[in-house]
Amino acid sequence: MSPDRSAAAADAVVRVADAGVALSPLALVPARAAVTPLPRAGVGRYTPAGELVKEVSDRVLATVGLVLISPLLALIALAVRLDSPGPALFRQTRVGRGGRRFTFWKFRGMYVDARERFPELYDYSYSQEEIKDLRFHPGQDPRVTRVGRFVRRTSIDELPNLINVVLGDMSLVGPRPEIPELLPYYGEAAPEILSVRPGITSLAKLVGRDHISFEATLTLDRRYVHERSLALDFRLLFGTAVLVLTGRSIGH
Repeated sequence: MSPDRSAAAADAVVRVADAGVALSPLALVPARAAVTPLPRAGVGRYTPAGELVKEVSDRVLATVGLVLISPLLALIALAVRLDSPGPALFRQTRVGRGGRRFTFWKFRGMYVDARERFPELYDYSYSQEEIKDLRFHPGQDPRVTRVGRFVRRTSIDELPNLINVVLGDMSLVGPRPEIPELLPYYGEAAPEILSVRPGITSLAKLVGRDHISFEATLTLDRRYVHERSLALDFRLLFGTAVLVLTGRSIGH
């Protein structure tokens, strides 16, 4: 997606909400100018009681989900192992609420020696212009396996994230769980985004999955922090289910 389309995708959420057009579950998201800098960190519309309800419901739903989809998890793990040498699960250090680091789990979608074969893709040194248009999942990524392309396209590579939710490191809905190397590029957005637990799904993911720019993702993550509520979280979860079933985000 081009930078112009990325910005248009971010603005689409606001325009749809303003117009009241029921094009997707996100039409119910309260309108806010997506490009307006947000003044302070916060927890949105959650009360202390609401925060407790969110945490308990996250862990209960994640636990039940892991039990129900365990046969599917076993099949995906087998497919990953048969497709290329290496473990079925991939683990990586990510940054959570308050800057605390945790081990992030997902299905492996890359070759195990990807870092050795393509060291230039792990430099994480960007100019100001480069970081604005950075894509988390490049269109052509030589590190990705055949099964990896499928599980990424369908988002089922993220199902093991439910383990992180059960452990309390993540939420079902929240900002992107970032790697430590990219956190310095967050600038003034870091305190806001790190004021809540990262999520398996997010407003940014529904707008453009991992194909919108780094800058657009930060804008939508900051908006979510200020607009978050129990009702909004359930709408985003419903939107995620639609995304997984149809394979289309509202930005495409």
